[in-house]
Amino acid sequence: MSTVVFNPFDPDFRRNPHPVYDQLRAQEPVHFTPLGFVVLTRYDDVVHTLRSNDFSRDIEKNAILPETPTRKFRRENERSKSILNLDPPDHTRLRSLVSKSFTPSAIERLRARIQQIVDTALVSARRSGRLELIEELAFPVPFQVISELLDMPTDRVDELRDWSQIITATLEPTTGVAELEKAQVAIGKMRPYLDEIISRRRKNLGADMLSSLISVEEQGERLTNDELMAFVILLYIAGHETTVNLIGNAMHALLTHPRQFAQMKSLGCTPQMVDELLRFDGPVQHTIRTPIVDTSILVDGEQVAIERGSLVLASLGAGNHDPSVFENPHLLDFSRKNANRHLSFSAGVHYCLGASLAKLEAEVVLTTLVKSFDKIEAATEPEWRDRLTIRGVTKYELSVQPLTSTR
Repeated sequence: MSTVVFNPFDPDFRRNPHPVYDQLRAQEPVHFTPLGFVVLTRYDDVVHTLRSNDFSRDIEKNAILPETPTRKFRRENERSKSILNLDPPDHTRLRSLVSKSFTPSAIERLRARIQQIVDTALVSARRSGRLELIEELAFPVPFQVISELLDMPTDRVDELRDWSQIITATLEPTTGVAELEKAQVAIGKMRPYLDEIISRRRKNLGADMLSSLISVEEQGERLTNDELMAFVILLYIAGHETTVNLIGNAMHALLTHPRQFAQMKSLGCTPQMVDELLRFDGPVQHTIRTPIVDTSILVDGEQVAIERGSLVLASLGAGNHDPSVFENPHLLDFSRKNANRHLSFSAGVHYCLGASLAKLEAEVVLTTLVKSFDKIEAATEPEWRDRLTIRGVTKYELSVQPLTSTR
């Protein structure tokens, strides 16, 4: 029996969860927690859970859990489920309607504009020699990109960031009524703002993604008003939130791995480097599923039963460091041949719709940042987000030395 204590509230775990993941994977890869959910830490088990039709993402519908104030609040206040929380065929219908806006070729056309936004964001740092990574670069770049994709005004950027922070807090498995109430207030403020924009756009469609979502049609299907609103809110949040944390985590990894930093400075940030950074310290650490049938997982020759309706925490972060798949998993290695097998964008039908956009943004941001300065150093230790699901740096002061000559 494992002696490992899985305590996601432990500050040491928040700073570095991998020692706990390693122990669980070795001693009890199917770990039943006192918190009421099962933690999976082996790569193959995580992938199976994400791809199997025996596991559902619709927790409210299929999980067999005690009635709690949190569940009651969710059920009574949810107008339309996010695509994140739907199973096929509903998920398939919505995904098919919106996926055309996220093809790799459509995203690649954004490269030049992303470069312009990044260059503008670094103007102040070039003058001052200081850069607050998150506030001045990691947040404004992806936020500006998703705003332009949707052709949204950016006059309320501070409010939108506050709203997104409050709403993403509800993705945590430990979310309580207090967090849900705050999210309802945030959504209550966000909806009228977006309603007005959507209403105007319906009367004057353009070439932007919001217009495409409004007018998209396939086999007679369209997004309902509530589905459209839920998807726009998701895009506004997921469209920048994951990338913010990817950039912050990646820069922290680079600054603590000088050899890899030097490689990137020489070669620029390649897609393979982004994959390895995602594997090494991804922004999304886990995802929740519930089995819709009684199931089991083989451990040391014995089947470990997992009952229908229980909560299963599939640890993407632990899977990304499974030594049976990734050799020397705790090493940041830009020559790693299978880095693209990482699970940071999930797997199966819920593989991240915006993965190509997030990777492109990270590639442009990191290339430009490391090549824009002769020297980059951490001026302070990074401050880490106090979350279990979303792992990321919330504040990171850097000292930068501008190039002595132009590139």
